[in-house]
Amino acid sequence: MSFLRTLINSSVIIHPPGFYIAGFESFPFISAYFIFLAVVYVFTVLFNSLLIFTVVVNHCLHTPKFLAIVNLAVIDLILSTCVIPSMIKIFLIKDNFIPYDMCMVQMYIYYVFAGLESLALTILAYDRLIAICFPLRQSSINTLRSMFCIVGVSWCFNMGVDAYSTSTMTQLSFCKSIRVLSYFCDYAPVFRLACNDYTLQWTISSFLSLLLLLGPLTFILLSYISILVTVFKMKSLDRRVKALATCVEHIIVVSIFYIPLLVIFTVGFYSGAVNPDHRVLSLSLASCIPPCVNPIVYSLKTKEIKEALRALCQTSRLQSCFVLHYVDFINFASRVWVTAVLF
Repeated sequence: MSFLRTLINSSVIIHPPGFYIAGFESFPFISAYFIFLAVVYVFTVLFNSLLIFTVVVNHCLHTPKFLAIVNLAVIDLILSTCVIPSMIKIFLIKDNFIPYDMCMVQMYIYYVFAGLESLALTILAYDRLIAICFPLRQSSINTLRSMFCIVGVSWCFNMGVDAYSTSTMTQLSFCKSIRVLSYFCDYAPVFRLACNDYTLQWTISSFLSLLLLLGPLTFILLSYISILVTVFKMKSLDRRVKALATCVEHIIVVSIFYIPLLVIFTVGFYSGAVNPDHRVLSLSLASCIPPCVNPIVYSLKTKEIKEALRALCQTSRLQSCFVLHYVDFINFASRVWVTAVLF
């Protein structure tokens, strides 16, 4: 295998032809796990596509709240498609080699949309904050135009940050092992394969990763503190319950996304190292499960989405037995799926 040598700033940079993804080589019951991933991916594509289609064709749902939800659904689709098909390919055809350029592309796309997932949850927290804390000014503060601007800025910011982070990888030389102990071209495992000093690049990338993880989480926590203060000032118990009920779906989605990541980072910080198998399993589940559960927990169980689906079936004159009971099937499937995933 020949290595490509490049001269950058009078230094020779050695790039390998590619890497071998070796995160699943020692997993027990690997066949069952990949079948599970395939099912997760099918549900992810089905539910998120249905959600996006329903919101786009129904003008009644063209509101800031559902724009934020569609933004999350698009991110979930791309994030899942970035990693799950390549993982299944490794299992089916036993080909775990990925070219160097494709590795950099996958790394960039994954971290762009993982960061956007975090920012999308922050945008949804902002929507709840405005709706509960400023109900009389909600229509003037949280407009469709302002939500478009917020979503657009989050995409541009995250794409720029991750473009810089990924570009630092091209300044590293890889002259030793090219086996990546992860389920995709992950930052940390690839960094550890470098044979030159990567302290600066590692420090910058770690800081930016923590910024994109803890910054949104801090905003979400502060938002819910403000929401709780506002709710406890309400005199009516019914209003309190109703206000908090609108936040339950978002809290579940935030917990599913952040808890596995925080556990991995906390264990790694205090113990100094995380078992590679445990890290791969935890992070792969943290990447694959939220995009599947998000549209079920947050959107397909809401009254507006179910009414829009029923109206769409009636106006399209699709009176087959399957369509008539499709929404009921979604309700049943969502209960079964969420129960299976969470417990």
